[in-house]
Amino acid sequence: MNQGPSLWGWTFMAGAWGAILLLTVFCFRRVLLARNKQAESGGRAQWASRIGLILAMAGNAIGLGNFLRFPVKAAANGGGAFMIPYFCALIFLGIPLMWVEWSMGRHGGVHGHGSTPGMFALMWKHPLAKYLGALGIALPLTIVIYYNFIESWTLGFAWFSGTGRYFGLTTREAMGQFLRGFQGVEQNQFFASWLPVIFFLGITLSLNYYFLRRGIAKGIEVLARIGMPILFAFGVILVVRILTLGSPAEGTSSISTGLAYMWDPDFSQLGKATVWLAAAGQVFFTLSIGQGIINTYSSYLRERDDIVLNGLSTSMTNEFAEIILGGTIAIPVAVAFFGVAETRLIAHEGAFNLGFQSLPVIFQRIPLGQVFGAMWFLLLFIAGITSSVALTSPAVAFLEDEFHWPRARAVNAVFALLASCSVLVVAFFRFGFLDELDFWAGTFGLVVFAAFEIVIFSWIFGVGKGWEQLHRGADLRVPRGFKFILKYVTPVYMLVVLGAWTYQEAIGKLLLKGEDALRRPYLWGARAMFVGLIVVTAFMVRLAWHRRRSDPRR
Repeated sequence: MNQGPSLWGWTFMAGAWGAILLLTVFCFRRVLLARNKQAESGGRAQWASRIGLILAMAGNAIGLGNFLRFPVKAAANGGGAFMIPYFCALIFLGIPLMWVEWSMGRHGGVHGHGSTPGMFALMWKHPLAKYLGALGIALPLTIVIYYNFIESWTLGFAWFSGTGRYFGLTTREAMGQFLRGFQGVEQNQFFASWLPVIFFLGITLSLNYYFLRRGIAKGIEVLARIGMPILFAFGVILVVRILTLGSPAEGTSSISTGLAYMWDPDFSQLGKATVWLAAAGQVFFTLSIGQGIINTYSSYLRERDDIVLNGLSTSMTNEFAEIILGGTIAIPVAVAFFGVAETRLIAHEGAFNLGFQSLPVIFQRIPLGQVFGAMWFLLLFIAGITSSVALTSPAVAFLEDEFHWPRARAVNAVFALLASCSVLVVAFFRFGFLDELDFWAGTFGLVVFAAFEIVIFSWIFGVGKGWEQLHRGADLRVPRGFKFILKYVTPVYMLVVLGAWTYQEAIGKLLLKGEDALRRPYLWGARAMFVGLIVVTAFMVRLAWHRRRSDPRR
């Protein structure tokens, strides 16, 4: 029962940890040794420091998926064997697309465009380009509407942990009732109204507003420089505490058993297309690809600022958070306390049940559980807010750059829309409204948008010009083999993933197969909201370009 990982399991875990640590150290050593380049940026806002940029980019990528989604996906799809398709997707899909978005963003920023409509139009001289680029605003805007709601749960549970509010609820079933009461799904003995979740959502939106209103260097970068070190400190403390738990109680599993469940490879899973799709999907989520965020953040670079080393450093920082921290906290401790069979059930129920039901029960069974519980949920909140600020940035940048609105006015307009739409997410959450938005905007839409990006960059703009853009001012040379990967491997990989996702999931989802008739009107309402945001964004793009043509000074 207390058996630890097999030799293969230890090999996969040690190999993954070692590769990530070595690459992270290599990247940051090169960053610290690299010379600082100075160039004019055309008057747009800039990052105040290189480390601040990397931390902000990492904060954008490091989100709830690193600590909740990744361990569930890995454990459910072959354990250590999952890392094979994961690293394949990272090398052939994630890192190439990440460099593409950094290149597009810096190129657009030099020409005064901080969002993808302008970036696409620069690279593809076709009227359709700017409208395809509108997805790079509509997708993250849709995502952040419901992401802020989830983010507010982490803030609420940090408070509930620190104050011991849920202590005494020692079963997952009781914690499930507590969570549903807080979310507003049901009124019960724990929560009689929606006021608590509205309160924490209000604080979450206010903090997002504050950091966005202060701008790039004084707001977003400050948040990253303060928040990310705290996140990593909390993560390391939790990992050390978990690895030293051993066997929590007589007759239960151990942390070694949990590591075995997480890392022992089930090679039979590699023959399933769903496992490869799950790995590709996780890489998309973990690097924030296909959301227009990297494009916007990198638009605040100078023309000859490095993007090769900065981009790789950001990716490795994210992988450290995901593979070493995320892969060691939630699943191993769940196995240690609940056993393998029940943890499988928890993983099947989803990441939220793992984070908000199972772990609070565990915190009550360990010394200083209130402290460690508050630390866990504050870690999640920091991961969430650095991502939600990034998700909101493309819409703000679009209004600033294309309409020349002051930042305060742009942030006010975007947050008025966010607050209005958030009301619907909260009110209709129990009917699957959030999940529907998450699939179309936060899953399927990202793959569609990233497919547009790689085709425009590698085939329309041209991989030769793209390669030159990528290496302009670079502190590190990309191996020439990646030129072939950018032109052929990544586009084919993308199209296969998109086709498989469409066939296996999107068609059934579109037709609402198996959905309860009671939920269907709300699911169609979520779709209407998503389509409406795309239409409004496209209209704003059209209006911006019309103003550009009619103004001879532009």
